[in-house]
Amino acid sequence: MEIIKAVLLMLILGGVIGVLLGVASVKLYVEEDHRVEEVLAMLPGYNCGGCGNPGCAGMAAKLVEGESTIDKCKPCKPDVRAAIAAYLAEHAG
Repeated sequence: MEIIKAVLLMLILGGVIGVLLGVASVKLYVEEDHRVEEVLAMLPGYNCGGCGNPGCAGMAAKLVEGESTIDKCKPCKPDVRAAIAAYLAEHAG
């Protein structure tokens, strides 16, 4: 009898926590800026840190926020720099 009570208690507790997590995931959802992912895809992906950021993801985030310029990315080719600058000018946030 004790085991059945313990199993039922765990099922109820798991159900309540599952519902709370489901509600929290809807209420606390933070929408990410898709421009960061698109700029990151355009960057060379070397994660060298030559721009002063901790990799290309940091550089992409700062570019989208307007805190950095594409000229700081040393391995980026001129045509890619122009494409990123055009993208950011077109999709200003």
